[in-house]
Amino acid sequence: MTTETATLGGGCFWCLEAVYQELRGILHVESGYTGGHVANPTYEQVCDGDTGHAEVVRLEFDPAQVSYREILEIFFTIHDPTTLNRQGNDVGTQYRSVIYYHTPEQHDIAKQVIACMASVWDAPIVTELSSAETYYKAEDYHQNYFRQHPLQGYCAFVVAPKVAKFRKMFTDRLNAPA
Repeated sequence: MTTETATLGGGCFWCLEAVYQELRGILHVESGYTGGHVANPTYEQVCDGDTGHAEVVRLEFDPAQVSYREILEIFFTIHDPTTLNRQGNDVGTQYRSVIYYHTPEQHDIAKQVIACMASVWDAPIVTELSSAETYYKAEDYHQNYFRQHPLQGYCAFVVAPKVAKFRKMFTDRLNAPA
């Protein structure tokens, strides 16, 4: 099986991770940091906003089951790509909307999807499009966060509604129940 990698930032990585874990064709989801200038940043450093990193998810996917285009179309429905350096109450460059492409083909597809999505949103899309940079896996306690802490405040009030929206809009794309 041939797999591909996608790296996306759309606010807090817990939200993106929780959604993509439920998408058929996604083989692995990992929360991490990229796009900054500090080697091996910690969560606290990234949250301070001084490292230049974005909170991201790195997806390993099977393109025979889910296309990169589909992954991006979902990305644009589960976060607001029109708010610069912010998602809800999360404010700072670490929460920017960004697509880190891994191949020239991903770059071209991302440009096409951004252009298509421009007609869907009422405000201009501010999503950055950048070449994939050095990626750092987030601390273990950030991995599978929503699955492990569904009743935690942020998860219950921010992550859960995004997951519910995804489930409703993309019912036909959900993983089969285990």
